[in-house]
Amino acid sequence: MSSLTFAPAHQLARMIRNREVSAVEVLNAYLAQIAKHNSKLNAICTLDEENAYLRARLADEALAKGENWGALHGVPITIKDIFETAGLLTTAGYIPLKDYVPQQDATVVARLRTAGAVILGKTNMAELAGDYQSTNSLFPQVNNPWNLDYTAGGSSGGSAAAVAAGLSSLDLGNDIAGSVRQPAHFCGVYGLKPTDRRISTAGQIPEVPGMPVCLRQMMTVGCFARSLEDIRLCFSLIAGSDIRRPDVPPIPLDNPSGKSLQNLKIAWLDEWVEVPVASEIRVAMSAIAQTLTQAGVQIERWLPKNFDLSKTLNLYGRMAAYINIYAQPVDRYNLRRSWQQIFRTATQGEKELRKLGDFSRLLPDLLNPRLKGYFEVLTERDRFTTQMDEALEPWDAWLTPVAATPAFTHRPAWSAIEIDGRPYPHAVANGAYTMPFNLSGHPAVVIPIGHTQNGLPIGMQVVGKRWREMELLAIAQELDKVINAFRSPFEII
Repeated sequence: MSSLTFAPAHQLARMIRNREVSAVEVLNAYLAQIAKHNSKLNAICTLDEENAYLRARLADEALAKGENWGALHGVPITIKDIFETAGLLTTAGYIPLKDYVPQQDATVVARLRTAGAVILGKTNMAELAGDYQSTNSLFPQVNNPWNLDYTAGGSSGGSAAAVAAGLSSLDLGNDIAGSVRQPAHFCGVYGLKPTDRRISTAGQIPEVPGMPVCLRQMMTVGCFARSLEDIRLCFSLIAGSDIRRPDVPPIPLDNPSGKSLQNLKIAWLDEWVEVPVASEIRVAMSAIAQTLTQAGVQIERWLPKNFDLSKTLNLYGRMAAYINIYAQPVDRYNLRRSWQQIFRTATQGEKELRKLGDFSRLLPDLLNPRLKGYFEVLTERDRFTTQMDEALEPWDAWLTPVAATPAFTHRPAWSAIEIDGRPYPHAVANGAYTMPFNLSGHPAVVIPIGHTQNGLPIGMQVVGKRWREMELLAIAQELDKVINAFRSPFEII
């Protein structure tokens, strides 16, 4: 039975559809896996067993009558606790929302329900999606399934841990600074951040209910899975325009070119000069470049001309300041948490590295936001996106690290992280390789490429052209066939 919990979602859907196994049997397998492991991982914070059983039984009855709800008919999934779920507790790990039960699903949740998914429950996360670890004041911290002493990442740590440990077949996350990609890298699963505004954010916190919608740039909805085919399936189900978000354009999904490995032109980089990665990540990236070269891929070490990481991260920070200033609740508790984040990133870590990720430089914009300043930042962002579009045009994809470090041990929020003997500011270590692509809006998928000597996963970021996610996923799938590094942290019995 436990082998069912590590089968890909699309395979489970086919097995249920062909009556090889019932939806209730699959649900039972997942609930057994959750009972066995979740108390150690704290990946699932709210379990909805009663309604999941009702939905699974209805799924089996529908098939018996010849009805098929969709591509995920009867397949158990989980949802990050940042997305509203009708009739099911949604807290975003934030104390004022500890009893919040929405009346309506987030758009992406509704689309997965329509496709036949069985929602097991909600996955744990960083409070209001505001950290690279998944800790909050409502639920226990999320532990990494590869080593419980290590973080699963954030803010979607519960999502990545649940998928890695076989507690869920798919999970939804959101990503404004790496919240899908970093946990996928830390937990050894696949994760997608799509093009900016490709997927509706309706029904997503951290804009708490009743507040205006402020996160209109850089915030994306993504997904986690144990296969790229499942990522493709989930993405295709949730992407598209939405009457609740008129700014999501009705752009159809692209058709992959079908290029063979030998016809791909791939750029790669093992580290930014300003933010060196852990030696084991650099070695893994170099090994992948060599493996792909031997497989006939045209691959070249590359960095865009005139790419200035310091200016890019500064622009990202100013953009984030403007869109977050009114999105975050103004209460003593949240203000104290925010000031703690600013103080630690400004004072902890090596001085030169602090210059890249010092949030204190954003205080003028935070304390005195100006409409003109917001428009100036938007204009600069447009310019950067155009530059990245032009730079990436000759390439099919760009391979980069996901973060400067593999998973690290649990620590106080926003504390410095030591990498090969150097103390890195928290935001730089975790966000320097992800934030540029939130700023530019380009899609990126994380695939596993190996493990450290301590057995912790290493992921790689595959960046593609805007609005070309299906092409990006097709390329990633070709690369993944050669790399073939996905592993489960548990033995399948």
